[in-house]
Amino acid sequence: MLWFNAAKGFGFIRTEEDERLYVHRSGFEEGHLPVGRCAEKPVSFEREVADVEGGYQAVGVSILDEFPAGGGRARLRRQR
Repeated sequence: MLWFNAAKGFGFIRTEEDERLYVHRSGFEEGHLPVGRCAEKPVSFEREVADVEGGYQAVGVSILDEFPAGGGRARLRRQR
């Protein structure tokens, strides 16, 4: 899942193993940079060594569709 602040240009990804990876705006695939503040968006990514101490960061990040074809979420129409 992704937590990202576009105004600041960075955020974090929490992996399924509950690890937190730093992600910079340059780590996103072209056309996949989130707009505004994002929270809990599912993403795909690769790990890359971020520093000499062996820390990791996320690269090649792309936001996945939350509701893939075949599944979905009903949209409620507002009554007037």
